[in-house]
Amino acid sequence: MRFPVVVACRGFTLLELLVALAIFGLLATMSYGGLQAVMTQQSQTEIAADRLSELQKLFLIMQRDIEQVVLRPIRDEYGDVQPPLIGGETFQLTRAGWRNPAGRQRSQLQRVGYALEEDQLVRYTWAVLDRAQDSEPLVQLLSEAVERLQIRYLGADNEWKEQWPDTQASADPAIVPVLLPGVVEVTVQHETYGPLVWLFQLPR
Repeated sequence: MRFPVVVACRGFTLLELLVALAIFGLLATMSYGGLQAVMTQQSQTEIAADRLSELQKLFLIMQRDIEQVVLRPIRDEYGDVQPPLIGGETFQLTRAGWRNPAGRQRSQLQRVGYALEEDQLVRYTWAVLDRAQDSEPLVQLLSEAVERLQIRYLGADNEWKEQWPDTQASADPAIVPVLLPGVVEVTVQHETYGPLVWLFQLPR
C-alpha cells in the first residue's frame, strides 16, 4: 500500500514581501533616474547638433553670397541708384551664380541682403535687380539664436570701415574710391557659441 506524500508549502511572510517591494522600488527609481539622464543628454546633444548644423549652413550661405559679389549697381523701389555693395544700417549686395534649374528667362545675378530682427537673422532676396515700388523681397529665416550682427569692411588703406561705400574716399578727391572692399568681416554673437568672427575675401 502506498501512502500519499505530503509536501509542506511555505509562502512568503509579510516582512519578506515588504523587503522585496522596497528593493524593487529602489531599483526602479535608480533605473528611471539613469534613463532620464540619458534622455536629457540625448536631447541636449541633438539641440547642440542642430545649432551647429544651422551655423554651418549660415556660414556657407554668407560665403556664397559675399564671395560672388559683382560690380552691378541696382535701383531701389524709389528709383535711387544703390552701389553693388552697401553696408551700414543695412547690408546688401549683388551676387552672381543665381541658379536657374527651371530655365526661366531671368538674370543670373541676384540682389541679397541680411538683417537682424528681434534676435532673428534673416536673408532677403529680390526677384529682380532694378526694383519697382511693389517689389517685395523673399524673407528666409537663417537663425533664431543670433544676439548681435556686426559687419566691417577692409578698405584700400587697410583700415576697417563700419560703413560701405567708404565715405572718406568718396569725400576726399585725393583718394581713389574703391567700389568693393578687400575683405568683409562678419561677427555673429551666438547665444550658445558666443562671438564668431568670419572673414570673406572679395574679388577685386
